[in-house]
Amino acid sequence: MNDFAEKLPIDEVLNELLKTMSEKNHAVLQAPPGAGKTTRIPLALLNSGLFEKKIIMLQPRRLAVRSASKRLAQHYGDQLGQTVGYRMRGEKQVSKKTRIEVVTEGVLIKMIQNDPELKNIDCIIFDEFHERSLNADLGLTFCLEIRSELRKDLGILIMSATLDAAPVAKLMGNAPVITSLGKSYDVHPYYLSKPWNFNINQKNNFIQAISDLIIRALQENEGSILAFLPGAGEIKQLQAFLKPKLPNDLDIRPLYGAMSFDEQQKAILPSQRRKLILATSIAETSLTIKDIRIVIDGGLTRRSRFDPSSGMSRLVTEKVTKAEATQRMGRAGRTNTGVCYKLWTKGEDGGLTPFPEPEILISDLSPLAMELAAWGVNNPENLPFLTHPKSLDFQTAQELLKNLGAINDKGNITELGQKISREPTHPRLARILIAGGLDANLVVALIESKDILGPNAPIDFKLRMDAIKNSISFENDYPYTINKKASSNVLKLSKRLHSKGQLELSYSQMAAIAYPDRIGLSRNQNRGQFLLSGGKGAFISASDPLASAKMIVALNLDGNKTESKLRIGIEILETEFMELFHEQIKFNRVCEWSKRELKVITSEQKTFRSLVLSKKKWTGCNPELIAEALLEGVNDIGLDVLPWTTNTKNFLDRANKLNRTSDYLPNCSLKLLSKKTHEWLLPHLVGLRSKEDLKKLNMIDIIKSLFSWKQIDYLNKNAPEFIQAPTGTKININYSEEQPKIKIRIQELFGLKIHPTIGENKEPLLIELLSPAMRIVQTTSNLPKFWLTSYSDVRRDMRGRYPRHHWPENPMNSEPTKRAKKQK
Repeated sequence: MNDFAEKLPIDEVLNELLKTMSEKNHAVLQAPPGAGKTTRIPLALLNSGLFEKKIIMLQPRRLAVRSASKRLAQHYGDQLGQTVGYRMRGEKQVSKKTRIEVVTEGVLIKMIQNDPELKNIDCIIFDEFHERSLNADLGLTFCLEIRSELRKDLGILIMSATLDAAPVAKLMGNAPVITSLGKSYDVHPYYLSKPWNFNINQKNNFIQAISDLIIRALQENEGSILAFLPGAGEIKQLQAFLKPKLPNDLDIRPLYGAMSFDEQQKAILPSQRRKLILATSIAETSLTIKDIRIVIDGGLTRRSRFDPSSGMSRLVTEKVTKAEATQRMGRAGRTNTGVCYKLWTKGEDGGLTPFPEPEILISDLSPLAMELAAWGVNNPENLPFLTHPKSLDFQTAQELLKNLGAINDKGNITELGQKISREPTHPRLARILIAGGLDANLVVALIESKDILGPNAPIDFKLRMDAIKNSISFENDYPYTINKKASSNVLKLSKRLHSKGQLELSYSQMAAIAYPDRIGLSRNQNRGQFLLSGGKGAFISASDPLASAKMIVALNLDGNKTESKLRIGIEILETEFMELFHEQIKFNRVCEWSKRELKVITSEQKTFRSLVLSKKKWTGCNPELIAEALLEGVNDIGLDVLPWTTNTKNFLDRANKLNRTSDYLPNCSLKLLSKKTHEWLLPHLVGLRSKEDLKKLNMIDIIKSLFSWKQIDYLNKNAPEFIQAPTGTKININYSEEQPKIKIRIQELFGLKIHPTIGENKEPLLIELLSPAMRIVQTTSNLPKFWLTSYSDVRRDMRGRYPRHHWPENPMNSEPTKRAKKQK
């Protein structure tokens, strides 16, 4: 290899890096965007003679693999595929002479599974490791295992611009950290003067805001622009919005993952004309677009987040992290000084999250669980992961693999699982390739790819199979347009996949074996409403032809946790379903509380997971089982559903009052009663079935049955139900508050010289003294004192309001009365 004509900042640390790799054989390299890591390091390692066998460099995206390998081959002065080559799923350009291979991260996993000793590899470079993809984390874990057990000489180099180096260096056994501080060129940031209102549901506001920023940048600067947007949808919308507003000598070039390589190259390769590149995060790393002087950062990115409770992933638009913003800004300083316009304020910049979450914490872990099972591991805690997966997420992944037949109940890989693990696709889809037979590869490619029909087409997957197999006939028969680019990509992918099964399965059956947790059964009363076998709900428009199906397989859902919108699905006949799953059908007798009907339902059911395929009434159910189910209903609703009378509530209050100072009586607090319903309430529910039936319960008798006669006697003596007024009236005592109290008209207490008390301790009652109209006029815990002090004021007021009643001057020596006394 010839020396580089152009000097890059990374050159300053090359000697230190080579020395470290020679002595330690592992390192972590930190260098800013544009320092030259991807271009310089693999060739420097090759020329150093440190490694006789292959050097493998990982890249996070297919575009980065192609671009990096092409640049490396050019700098080496050789054709691509000779000394420098590349490899990714379904595509490679290598030869026997190849010494440097640039690969996607998933390819490394397959290399390791096929050859755990990596006999033909001496060094592995993890480029752009800060992205923390699932396969990069798993690849590093496997490499550390190999280095520890099989290949002490295996070189490992981690490279990144924005990685927190300390944790990964520690994981590698305190690997040396080498830092390159130099940058290619300075990039000046421009922030908004005031915050822009971020709202993911108002896409038009975002398009307007970033459009204004682009137009401003064009007017204030020279050079081409790279604008970052969250997804292809926003790119297309912005392109259409900007086209009439921009000069004719400016080319608008989209750049996102679903485009063909040739289309992507139009954005990347140098141009004689000024251009505006509208890109997703695909352009954040490993790409050098030489004429970019301006970066516009919309501040948003789109991530796939997996919800283990629903078993589905959904795309979420979020704010970028500090690390991602740094990567984007660095794109403007590759070949010259640059500027970066950010769609947020400087104050907001300090509040950005430092790093994106590792994919291992937010992604579907079934591919990871599959690879670990093939590796002979069923517990990731035993492996050297930089970030360990969440236990619940990993268990969910293992459950899916069990349903697919890939692992057994112990988590060990099965013979079918071995076959699934060798396929270059998700375990669900691999299941189709292995069993599906004719057209299985086309079914998988169509499921995995972008929809080939527009959003106005029905959601039926079979319609899409008809379109992909015979587009001319399809467009003659249906009024729907086929997306030719998407269709072409499906056909290309299908050619890279291979059907291995011998079963003659329908499209519906192929879908069902891949998605056994997403088989939907119609909810009879609601057209277009389905319950899925995994327990969640799904819906489609009632006008869609698939809405009338009895059973479906849901292939694409929007990821809502409880009720998901079905984007693509296919009808499956009951006979097709039974052919596949007859051994998993269960016959159950069910006695359960119905929250909807508020009663116990007993039935004999034929079920598949969460689906009730058929049921009939179970007439011979044991009454005790019905009582148990009714008790579940009571516990679910709460004890308030029971017919508590005032008398019963007062009895409980009396007992609870004494229990504050003594443990002689049973604890009858509602908190404890609610925990022990099985003991005290269940026997009384036999013969009952519904919420309405609960009204028949005699709660005072049920509660009193918890007490012995001695305890009842103790209760009556120390917390009596009532006291007798001097007039003979029985006055109920209220025990619901701290001090027991009574309410009584003043006149009924005339002549009473001793304050009424209860119990052995002579606890005084709180008396609410009432007017003849039963309104409170005074409250006292000392009746004699009231007669001697406040009564005179009360008497004056009462005589004015109730002149027909007797209000004596000396109440302590007067006769009590219930009636008004006629004045003489």
